[in-house]
Amino acid sequence: MNSSVFLSRLVFGLCAGLLISNAIHAEDLSASQRLNGANTRKAFAKTKQAAFASTVRLIRNGKLITHGTIVSKEGLLLTKASACVGAREAVLADGQSYPVRIRRRDERTDLALLQMMAKDKSFEPVQWSNEMLPKEGGWMVSADPKLKGLKVGVNSGTPRAIKREGGVIGVILGRDGDATGGIAIAEVVPRAAGATAGLKKGDVVTKVNGKSVIRREQVIELVGSHDPGDVVSIEVIRDERSFSYQVTLGHRSVTFEMFNRNLQMSGPVSKRKDNFPMIIQHDLPLPPEAMGGPVLDINGKAVGLNMARVDRVTTYALTAKVAQESLKTLNR
Repeated sequence: MNSSVFLSRLVFGLCAGLLISNAIHAEDLSASQRLNGANTRKAFAKTKQAAFASTVRLIRNGKLITHGTIVSKEGLLLTKASACVGAREAVLADGQSYPVRIRRRDERTDLALLQMMAKDKSFEPVQWSNEMLPKEGGWMVSADPKLKGLKVGVNSGTPRAIKREGGVIGVILGRDGDATGGIAIAEVVPRAAGATAGLKKGDVVTKVNGKSVIRREQVIELVGSHDPGDVVSIEVIRDERSFSYQVTLGHRSVTFEMFNRNLQMSGPVSKRKDNFPMIIQHDLPLPPEAMGGPVLDINGKAVGLNMARVDRVTTYALTAKVAQESLKTLNR
């Protein structure tokens, strides 16, 4: 068997396996709809209409920064708070645009409530799913970044809370340092927080925010108690001299992605990917600027809001329940 024939059969087998796997969990599509392109597009027609109607593109200085989800006829939007800073206008799928202003933010969920400024205009809000949590393997759909097509995938993980990561310096520590009076820095991640502040390989960390440290766990605990963006004081010994640096902490996953081959191939990821009360995970290939929009089931109902591109096959979405609870709080 020559290589081209083998490759063709391999690709066919993988595609067929994917269809069979999805069919097990997506019984709401008939066999003809799963295996026929025209019928498949027809099956998602309702979802496409819902996705385009309830998703907006948020623009700053002429560029897309994130998506938003229409949640009221009066033009209220939910979006990703950490990504919408400076948003000036919301653009609908039909090209109409409206100025926006931010009303409130919810740090717990990373959601923000925005208002589209439009007189005598009634918008089509998203329709929420009544299903508490979508089943693993079920179809998931979102609008693409330009609101011109759909991205289709499956719910690929167990619903769960995502714990807080805490900030990082961006260094790899050596062994506990009883003999040296601190902990030596074995590696400094290029362009990360520590490197930017001036830390170097071979520096011996002696204090964090004024507290003496001789064990790696002490440094990790003291630094990790702060959030990305916080500033901590790091004292080191270098060439028998003491130095003090003010380090603005970075995000763990972003800082260390250079050591992860999967993340190297992923392209840009969201800056905030942690500390969510309850998420569903899917595999839709969406870039960071497409966060904030709804993720829908095959019936066009929103099962969540896209919140974080984690890697090339993983996106986190807040569950519909969490999004609606946050909306009530923000709209008081």
